[in-house]
Parts: sequence; structure tokens; C-alpha cells
Amino acid sequence: MYKGRHIYDIAIIGAGASGLMLASSLKDKKVCIIEANSKIAQKIKVSGGAKCNITNSLVTCDNYLGNKDFIKKILRNFSNDDLIKFLNSNGVYPKINPKLVKGTYFCKSSQDVIDMFTKLTTHVKKILNTKVDDVDFKDEVFIIKASNTIIKAKKLVVASGGLSYASLGASSIAYDIAKKFGHDISKLDPALVGFTVQKEQFWFKKLSGLSIMAKVKVEDKSFNASLLFAHKGCSGPLILNSSLYWKKGKISFDFLPKQNYKELLKSNALISSKLPLPKRFVQEFLESIKVKDKSCSTLTKQELEALSLIHDYEFSPAGNFGYTKAEVTKGGIKTEQIDVNSMESLKQKNLYFLGECLDVTGELGGYNFQFAFSSAITCARNI
Repeated sequence: MYKGRHIYDIAIIGAGASGLMLASSLKDKKVCIIEANSKIAQKIKVSGGAKCNITNSLVTCDNYLGNKDFIKKILRNFSNDDLIKFLNSNGVYPKINPKLVKGTYFCKSSQDVIDMFTKLTTHVKKILNTKVDDVDFKDEVFIIKASNTIIKAKKLVVASGGLSYASLGASSIAYDIAKKFGHDISKLDPALVGFTVQKEQFWFKKLSGLSIMAKVKVEDKSFNASLLFAHKGCSGPLILNSSLYWKKGKISFDFLPKQNYKELLKSNALISSKLPLPKRFVQEFLESIKVKDKSCSTLTKQELEALSLIHDYEFSPAGNFGYTKAEVTKGGIKTEQIDVNSMESLKQKNLYFLGECLDVTGELGGYNFQFAFSSAITCARNI
């Protein structure tokens, strides 16, 4: 039985990046945030190894999967420079860490961002430990049914994210609400996630825990980053970005992207001592292509040809690690049905959608936080 009759100007579902940024900007409204967790910003807390990879030095629509014109307009409303200025003005000073993902700004601690939003949203009623079950619209008011209470609001903003990280309260509620009010949803998939492998690549599993710098080609994209071998297959920044663009079919690794293997093998030494890669990797790679670790000078033409796979190793992932390991959800509410100037639904007046639940997904490196904040500011200026 639902109890309670809370009435607000604006109700926000989700106390994550987009919901908190929006709430912090609505100073003259009666606002509530409804959050399934017992604390706000739980995904922010764990992001970037608890250092919050908050944006990137280079942000363009090409770093995203989705409608480029829509994304470009949203990013223009609140750029990466605008975000850095906003953070600095509130005592948060992220810095680029060149050892991690290229161009990514990391905070000293994710808690700094959480503390900032806690201060900026003291005027907002936070309804925690409250899971939204359903939403109705009657007499120009949204009726939000949630955890044995009913919350009423004139405007409703859905900022509850995607299906990734169910352990942090992720659910399908954004998509359920969107469908109820006539929206179409693009196919949902885990993204920024590791790949499982076919039997031919089981040698990856033997290298679990090993990391190397490599290059990958996937669809019409290529990335240079760290490749991490895992007990399920492969992961690391290189693979997480690949997972965003991979559909079905093959991807290609260059394990020595900045060197020519033929030049390296002009020697009498063993192959494993001449290739500048971890010995464990070289040995497993050689076994996979059926070439013995022998003196480079004794390599046959066929063996040299087989070794060319060090620059173009093709394979088809078996699948991915799933939503429990995925950083974000690919696909979502179609942006053609969202007003780019306000984030308002074109299907239902006074209903808004922000951040990850939309069919916009960024690469690894602060891009998804940037879009979440940019969409929130776009909404704040027009709600």
C-alpha cells in the first residue's frame, strides 16, 4: 500500500552525475531527488578507481556512439572547459593523469565530487532507499509510485542511468517510464566491458593479469591503449573502448604497434629475447601460431609470415562480461524523440530524460560523465 503525498515542482529520479548536477542548478524550485541507494552518487564513488574520471581534455561528438548532431549541441551547452571551471569554483581540482587513459581528468578522490554535490544540493529533498516502481500522469501532475510512498511533481526528470552496475541500484526504470509514455528504445547492450573469447584464444586466459600496450582496429575505429589479459578473456582500456563499437565479427590487434617485427628479428638470438614484449606473452603467442621459440636466423619464410600476426592478430570475441562488469549501457531512449534544447520528451510534456538512459554512449576517459553533466545543464537552463 502506497502512503504519503509529497508535491514538488520538480522530481528527479536518480542521484547520480546528471541528477545531482541538475538539482544543484535548481535553486528557486521545490525539488526532490529519489534514489534507490542509501547514499547519493554511488557510481561516482567507484568511478576511475575511486578517483572519478570526470572529463577529458579533448571532447568531441566523435568520442560518442549516437546521433552526432544531437551530441554536438548538448556538449556545446556545457563544454569540458565549462565543467573544469565549475569544478574549480567549487573547490575540486581534477588533473590529467598521462599514465592512465589519454587526456582523462581524474580527481584527487571521488569523495571530493560527492562532497561538492552534497553542499550544492542542501536545498533539495533527498528521498533515499526509495526504488521507483511506476509513474502515472494525471491532471497535469506526475504520480511517482515508489517504495510504499507516492511522490507528486509537476515536472519529472529521469536521470537513473542504464542497466550497468545493478549492485549500485541500476535498473530498467528509465526505459520502463520512456516506453510507458510512447518512446522508442534502441537495442541495449553492455558497453565499456571486457570480451570473452573463443577456444582459439584460450591462450589469453593463461596470461591473466598481464598487461601490454597494443593497438586495436574495430569497425572503423582504432585505439592505442593498455590491453589486459583476464581469466575470462581480455579487458583493459583498449578492450573497453572496443566493446563500444564492436557489433559482431572480427577485431584486430597489433601487439607491436610502433615497431617492425622483421627488423627486430634480424638476429641470432631467440625470438622471445628479441621481441620487446613480456616473455610469457611471446611464448603463448608463438604456441598459438605454431612457431617454436628458436633462433631468429633459422626462421623459415612460412614462419616469418606466421609471425606477421604480431601486427594483425584477428579474432572474433565470443561475447562480453555482461552488465555486472560493464561501466555503461549502450543504446537507450532514441534522441530523435528528445528536445535537444531542453532534454524534454517530445512525447510527453514536462517529462525529461538525462545522461546514460539516452541512446548516447561515450568512450572510456571521462566522456560519459561529461555528457551526463552537459545534458543536465541543458535541462537546467530550460526547465
